Amino acid sequence: MPELPASSPAIEVSGLSKRVVDASGELAILQHIDFTVQAAGTLAIVGASGSGKSTLLGLLAGLDTPSAGTVRLGGTDIFALDEDGRARLRKQQLGFVFQSFQLLFHLNALENVMLPLELRQDPDARAKAEAMLSRVGLASRLRHYPKYLSGGEQQRVALARAFVCEPPLLFADEPTGSLDAVTGEAVIRLLFELNREHGSTLVLVTHDPAIAALCERTITIAAGRLVS
Repeated sequence: MPELPASSPAIEVSGLSKRVVDASGELAILQHIDFTVQAAGTLAIVGASGSGKSTLLGLLAGLDTPSAGTVRLGGTDIFALDEDGRARLRKQQLGFVFQSFQLLFHLNALENVMLPLELRQDPDARAKAEAMLSRVGLASRLRHYPKYLSGGEQQRVALARAFVCEPPLLFADEPTGSLDAVTGEAVIRLLFELNREHGSTLVLVTHDPAIAALCERTITIAAGRLVS
């Protein structure tokens, strides 16, 4: 597993801003965001709908580019890299769990989890994917396609895919937003269990204070600004 340098925080955010221009003029989505997350830490990002939480997470992952400011992952300024460089960094260091699962519907559960390993040309992709699916309780569903899985099962496949490469950083964007309360609680329990087992740094976007309380630290975004 790629390791983040022990001498620097896992994540350093400085002066991060995002502005867009539309027909009504310039809109500030994020303004001067600063924070750090230590390696193996857990951080919840909370705020009302439209506050900029998901935009911030996308910037942390290098999926979007800022108008100003820097994001350093393990000491690397990700916006000093070109698009290909950021893609390589994501492949090596990031796992991502989406609210909408983002599974490939033409691949079965096993193939979805094998995919990031195959992109790394891992010769043990199948065995590792099978073991991870077993760990999330889906050993009997390996060859089921997403359309034949429940929402909770699809999210567990997504968790298995995110953790199978043992990334040092894990980002989760409203991972229970598409699930009922009981299923969501089970998925969150599993997410934190896996995170403890793998010792990764977790950044979680949520609107649920009960989920945020499970993290070591919480920051609140309001109208694009960090307010706590």
